[in-house]
Amino acid sequence: MARRTVTRGTRERIVMVTAVTAVAGLAALASVWTAEAHQGAPGTAAAAPHTSASKAKSPGNGKKPVPARPIPGQTSVPDASLPAPRVSMDIAHASDKGAHAVNITIDDGPDPVWTPRILQVLKENGVKAVFCMIGPQAAAHPEIVRQVVAAGHRLCDHTVSHDTTMATKSRAYQSKEILDAEQMIEHASGGVKPLYYRAPGGAFTPYSRQIAAARAMRPLGWNVDSKDFDRPGTAAMVATVRNELPNGPTILFHDGGGDRSQTVAALRQLLPWLKEQGYAFGFPVR
Repeated sequence: MARRTVTRGTRERIVMVTAVTAVAGLAALASVWTAEAHQGAPGTAAAAPHTSASKAKSPGNGKKPVPARPIPGQTSVPDASLPAPRVSMDIAHASDKGAHAVNITIDDGPDPVWTPRILQVLKENGVKAVFCMIGPQAAAHPEIVRQVVAAGHRLCDHTVSHDTTMATKSRAYQSKEILDAEQMIEHASGGVKPLYYRAPGGAFTPYSRQIAAARAMRPLGWNVDSKDFDRPGTAAMVATVRNELPNGPTILFHDGGGDRSQTVAALRQLLPWLKEQGYAFGFPVR
């Protein structure tokens, strides 16, 4: 058998290859230890592999979204596929001042003639109200919107076009009516957001209520319709409010849509009378 001679250069190459192999092995072990440490560390998420199982967890692959955070007292069940409500999506009627209180709400403005006159009557009686504004009206009269805010009243989104049939329209239409009006009112007010949403003619849908509530606007109803929109006469309006007051605290008036001189006169009579009856004046619950 022939004897194999190992030269000095060959011996050095063998040593070098052995060292490199050892270092590579240690690096591989270190990467394994690091991965295991991350998987076991509390509060640390390992990167999800690109597998069919991980894809199945996304809402777009048949998995239901996380349910909305429960809101105390809310009876409506939110649609989990829509933005979650930030305030209750139930229609508000009650007053934040309790059982023996009323909420004054004013719709369809602002109007450059009648809104300032109603603001003056409210000021004289120390009463705050909710003004449910139509988006383009707010955009046309930002100075009045800011007067309303400066006097301590609250804003309400009353849609863009006051379509009393919007409950029969598409979701895209309802959303645009609500969200465009919200933007117009907020811009006109100088950044003050509407806190309520009132559907024209009460044309609410579960969808529109959740869209509004997801923008922190509580859906707002009414208990007493003063019938002032039809201008039946001041005496008739006053009698209607007095007779319907047992129905609940939220009273509906208008500052837009035409001549509101009867509304102004009715408020001059009703606000002192309500005080004489011991009623407090509050805002609708949020």
